[in-house]
Amino acid sequence: MAEAADIQGASPAPVRRRWLRRAIVLLAGTPVLAGLVYAPAPEAEAVQASSVDVQLVSMAPSAPVKGDTLTIQGTVINTGSETITDAHVGLRVGPALTDRSSIDETADRNGFRAGTDPGEIDSAYAVKIASLPAKVTQNFTLTVPVNKLELDKDGVYQLGVSLSGVTDSRPSEQVLGIKRTFLPWQPEAAAKRSQLTYAWPLISTTRVTAETGSDELQTPVFLDDSLADELQPGGRLEQMVTLGKDLPITWVIDPDLLYTVDAMTKGYRVRAANGKTVQGKKKAVAEQWLNSLEAAVQGKKVVALPFGDPDLASLAHHGKDVSGTLGQLRPATDKAKQAVETVLHVPASTDFSWPVDGAIDPSIVNVATSAGAHNVLTRSDSLMESGALGYTPSAARPIGAGTTAVVADAELSTAFEGDMLNAGNSTLAVQRFLAHSLALTLQKTDEQRSFVVAPQRMPTVSQAQTMAAAIRGLQGARWTQPADLEAAAAAKPDPGATTQVPGAGQYPEDLRKQELPVSAFEKIRTTQTTLDRFKVILAAPDRVEIPFGNTVNREMSTSWRGRADEGRLYRDQVQEYLIGLTEKVKVIPKSDATLSGHSATIPVSVQNSLVQDVHDLVLRVKSANPSRLMFNGSGQAEQQVTVQGDHTQTVKFPANATASGPVEVTAQLFTKDGIPYGKERRFTVEATEITPTVMLVIAGGVLLLVLAGIKMYASRKRVAARAAAEESTQPSDESPDTEPQSTEGSGTSETVDR
Repeated sequence: MAEAADIQGASPAPVRRRWLRRAIVLLAGTPVLAGLVYAPAPEAEAVQASSVDVQLVSMAPSAPVKGDTLTIQGTVINTGSETITDAHVGLRVGPALTDRSSIDETADRNGFRAGTDPGEIDSAYAVKIASLPAKVTQNFTLTVPVNKLELDKDGVYQLGVSLSGVTDSRPSEQVLGIKRTFLPWQPEAAAKRSQLTYAWPLISTTRVTAETGSDELQTPVFLDDSLADELQPGGRLEQMVTLGKDLPITWVIDPDLLYTVDAMTKGYRVRAANGKTVQGKKKAVAEQWLNSLEAAVQGKKVVALPFGDPDLASLAHHGKDVSGTLGQLRPATDKAKQAVETVLHVPASTDFSWPVDGAIDPSIVNVATSAGAHNVLTRSDSLMESGALGYTPSAARPIGAGTTAVVADAELSTAFEGDMLNAGNSTLAVQRFLAHSLALTLQKTDEQRSFVVAPQRMPTVSQAQTMAAAIRGLQGARWTQPADLEAAAAAKPDPGATTQVPGAGQYPEDLRKQELPVSAFEKIRTTQTTLDRFKVILAAPDRVEIPFGNTVNREMSTSWRGRADEGRLYRDQVQEYLIGLTEKVKVIPKSDATLSGHSATIPVSVQNSLVQDVHDLVLRVKSANPSRLMFNGSGQAEQQVTVQGDHTQTVKFPANATASGPVEVTAQLFTKDGIPYGKERRFTVEATEITPTVMLVIAGGVLLLVLAGIKMYASRKRVAARAAAEESTQPSDESPDTEPQSTEGSGTSETVDR
């Protein structure tokens, strides 16, 4: 009766149009007549040339119910060269679309098609434009009560907003421009609603280098300060947190981002153009963002990707054959859980892996699950259905070996990848997303199903805002209910769903072209090998093992896709910096030496310019000619070396010369495992041999000198004694004259005097 009243109160023309439209819908349901109804003559099916660009800026509510008033705001732009007169903007409501492919076909259709596009609703709701000169833009607002749209059963309805008018070259009224969108209609909450999971990615590009300050705090050095732009109010990451805090989402976080922002809160440095570093100044911005994020994730599910968000497809296709590469995934996964719990103080699941764009093949699945994850987040354009079911099955699909493929819907996941900065594009994207979500729910099956949305990894600000608008539209809808990612993975799978992982030949070629090459993983292996040899000599290996270990994970990040040159430069700089550190521990170059004598000591100095001590080093010297110069009776000798930070230690090696002449000596450091460390140093020792004959001659000369000295000493002593005797026998002036003594026995006396 209400319907009859509406018809009776309406003007004749709109009434005829509505009855005609309903007749078309009824006839279309009859197979025999459907072809007659929807097969207009070629001239009627022709697309009219468009001289007006119609843009829909906003549409509210996006999913109306009975009693609502639909308001559509937009603009019309006369792109032609003639003035349009007697124009009006009208709304056209088509019949409910029967499936998802109809939604896509309608969205992709351009231009007005008479006989295909529906007629306008009551002209009373049209917006009149008396004149629209060339190149001029005119705003409009259509306001229509929902009960005037003649929406019948639940479904997705096509809306067309068109501008009709006349020009000098086209004096009869024609549709000069049209824009199509969709109106999801389910006024009452369904008894069986679909579960919908929206993964909300919090991921950014690599910003931290392997460099650290020389202070005890090891202040990190950033490539630049661009991350602060994303964190500050209005920035991309700030918007992701601000929008996400009030949405029913599952947070999917790269822990490297948490560590990076947390490092900013403790002080950081930034590379400058001159190669030096300057103090970072965005500490407060980082603190505010972390505080907001910590509050936003409370009570929400958090999924932590492996540290650095490694490129699983690149690992599977190019990295797995480079020794040691796959071994990086396990520590990256372990660090992920720790990072979330340490920085955000909430538990995190590490049971999900997410290949780029959800594209998988058997090797990617094997790599994705090698670190313990049991769920692979893929997409329906990779793990495709054959269509035999007649509906879209739930996201969870068992693919063998205890692994579940969580299949995100490709249409919903890619809905916001375009330019959402344009308000018209954003509005159309939201309505198309809602239309697909309702079409999924209305598919013919008695089973309650679970769907997943996995959008692009790093949405722009406008894309994030559009995503949020769509999710809010679902909150007000009656056909879905939110669920987290863990619940989606645990949902009962449809036994008829596809579980066959596509072969390697089906992997998208455009994605393969963006993968990290084998050379990248070889460089990463070289860095890891250098690090392993370096850390064994350090008293505090964590000071290099932690920052370089994190950097190795960053080197294989998905963020390098599409940035091959930047990724290559980053890997080169990491290796160069590490080699520079290792060269701070070295044997100091030594000048040539002369070894005079049969034996002596040769000093060799080891310098440590690091801030920490080094130990477990062995310094080995080796003679190139042991028959001429030996160390400890052989051709070489070695001593263990420990050197304090910023000190030099001199080690002395006893040497023996067995023959004269120059001998080349090599000094080389080794680790305790016998692996050479650093550069070897070569110097020449000039050895001088001293023979026994020479030693005898020298000894004889010394003896003669000693004897000569003794003789001289004895001679001087006799002279002194004689002088003393003569002095004692001189007569005194006071003594009387005496006679000569008897000659008896005087011979001896004479002999002595003589």
